[in-house]
Amino acid sequence: MMTIFVRLSITGKLVFGIVVGTIAVLCNVAIGVAQPVSPSSASELLEEDEETIRITVTDRILNQPVYAPFRREATVEDSTRPVYVVTREQIEAQGARTVQEALRYLPGILIDGTAGGQLGALSSQFIRGGNSAQVLILLDGRPINDVGFFGGFDLSEFTTDNVERIELFPGGGSTLYGSDALGGVINIVTRSPSAEPEVTVRAAAGSFGLNEQAIQARGTTGDLGWALGYSRIQSNNDFPFEIVRVASRNENRIDLENRRENAEVLYNNLNLSLQGQLGDRNTLNFSALYLTKQFGVAGGVPIPDSIGEFNTLTPEAEQYTDEVLLDLVWRSQLGRSDHSLLTSRVYADFLSYNFNNPDPSTFGTRDDVNRRALGVQVQHSWQFAENQTLTYGVDYRNTRSRNTTFSYGSGTTSVNYDGDISQGALFAQYEVDFTPDFSVNLGLRQDFNSLANGSFTSPSVGARLALSPSTTLRANYARSFRAPQISNLEGLAAFNVVGNPDLQPETGNSFDIGIDQELGEIGLLRLTFFRNQIDNLINFRFGSPSTYENIGRVRTLGLEADLNLQLARNLYAFANYTLNDPRIVRDRNADIEDNQLSFRDADSLNVGLAYETPEGTYGAVVLRSLSRYFVNNTNTESLPGYTTVDFKLRIPLGRTVIFNGNLDNLFDEQYEQYPGYPAVGRSFRVGISARF
Repeated sequence: MMTIFVRLSITGKLVFGIVVGTIAVLCNVAIGVAQPVSPSSASELLEEDEETIRITVTDRILNQPVYAPFRREATVEDSTRPVYVVTREQIEAQGARTVQEALRYLPGILIDGTAGGQLGALSSQFIRGGNSAQVLILLDGRPINDVGFFGGFDLSEFTTDNVERIELFPGGGSTLYGSDALGGVINIVTRSPSAEPEVTVRAAAGSFGLNEQAIQARGTTGDLGWALGYSRIQSNNDFPFEIVRVASRNENRIDLENRRENAEVLYNNLNLSLQGQLGDRNTLNFSALYLTKQFGVAGGVPIPDSIGEFNTLTPEAEQYTDEVLLDLVWRSQLGRSDHSLLTSRVYADFLSYNFNNPDPSTFGTRDDVNRRALGVQVQHSWQFAENQTLTYGVDYRNTRSRNTTFSYGSGTTSVNYDGDISQGALFAQYEVDFTPDFSVNLGLRQDFNSLANGSFTSPSVGARLALSPSTTLRANYARSFRAPQISNLEGLAAFNVVGNPDLQPETGNSFDIGIDQELGEIGLLRLTFFRNQIDNLINFRFGSPSTYENIGRVRTLGLEADLNLQLARNLYAFANYTLNDPRIVRDRNADIEDNQLSFRDADSLNVGLAYETPEGTYGAVVLRSLSRYFVNNTNTESLPGYTTVDFKLRIPLGRTVIFNGNLDNLFDEQYEQYPGYPAVGRSFRVGISARF
């Protein structure tokens, strides 16, 4: 098993000159985190000749398999676009329980939720100035974003026991995947059946009533491969907190220094995968995921003289999500070689969502969402010449969603919306290697939407040039879009909001240029400068009645820097930095033009240090921080950011049993992720896992 880094983060609001200087220093003294070697492979490493198995940091990163930039299997090195990967080993080393937690340490993304920092809190994913609804979430290469009301996908809902890797693909991605990919794409790749039967069990316990149990079984019998698993995670989330930034302004500190209540969470998730080998050239895969999350919605702590004064504690509010994701994929190798792959997919998603706030006043409500999505993907990846590959196909997805609101005060139920959106597309991407050192890709997609103004064309172009064996340049342009939600078109009757059927899609233009620089035999530095512009923003307009309208432009300039080093035989280092400068270029309110875009203007810098032995012993110290950021577009309210230190430990207790321990937020940093929504202070988690 290869040694692999765990990407972690520390952030700070730095000017560009300081960033460049910091990166130069990190090339000599950077701190990083390594990904552990499994005990089952540790003995194999010891038996092998060490010189023959040694692999450089550069090879390990650039040879990682990825799907998102191509709609086919390739490697990081093949991509003209920056792409960052969280592997299975990294997930286990971090102790990441959800996809949201697993993405926390990557460059290019602000993943902390704006509904509190506890396990289960609603995720937010901000990439290159795009909000959660403007970032496309894929499951094994097909979309799972909501197009009813919320947009995006709650990544805190997706537990990681069945996740093989997660791919982060910043920048516009509509050429390959259609609507919603204005800021970037996140692809969740689930685990496949293993060649040999294996069973993995784990249990963990920790702070605030945390307890976890999981079992995963995988294997292959004849021509049938299978994977079956169940995970259960529960936490009371009754952590102590203090709102430090305003405590001195408030004489009554009881509300600003208390324990979080009504924030408990319970997961019960199931996964099934069956893979049949139909002769030598065909495979048929069926997968099913059942995701449930029951979550107490604690609401916000009222903050004097702050946006938080509008927050209200909700001691009885509860959210329940019940989601079924079904997928059937047929892959056929055409001809007699491995250069022509036809992939056909049929998928179906079913969501039942309930938010219940039985407020004793007349404002208590219960919201119910029922949604089903049916989709088809057919694509052909054809390497028709030694240096040329063409990937083309057809996508179709129909989503129907119904939302109702029951008022406890009046005893009536209102239908907010009950409609559907059909999305179809033709797409193609052509890749050519003009020389071994110079490659270009050209992409084009035509989307057809059931909206009156829903059709959209998404071109893209990218180039990669190897200036030397150790230096590679990358450059890309992509045009993307996001279709309106069903709620934008039909409105929200219970809240006197009228829909606007004449809305145009949001549009984006994404540019980036970067360099991959190998640092001898010890590491790799990847730098990417980007410019992302989003137009025709769909904004909410207050009035009598209120409605939605297209207005506004946001432009984001920034830098993503990713450094990985091997400092010594068992000592690994890593740091990454993300600079964000999102500006409101145009808005109906001229007073906020040229202001920073709220929540998306934070910078992040991620740093860590790890020691790891071939036997599987692993220890890491991680620093993670976020800079000050605005929480409103008028730029009158901000949060000061935060810095945390985490400790990770992994000790083999035999050939099959492993002890894991986490001590997070070591110095008990008290901070908010949204005004009045405190994050978790110091916490611990210990667990045992065994593989048979």
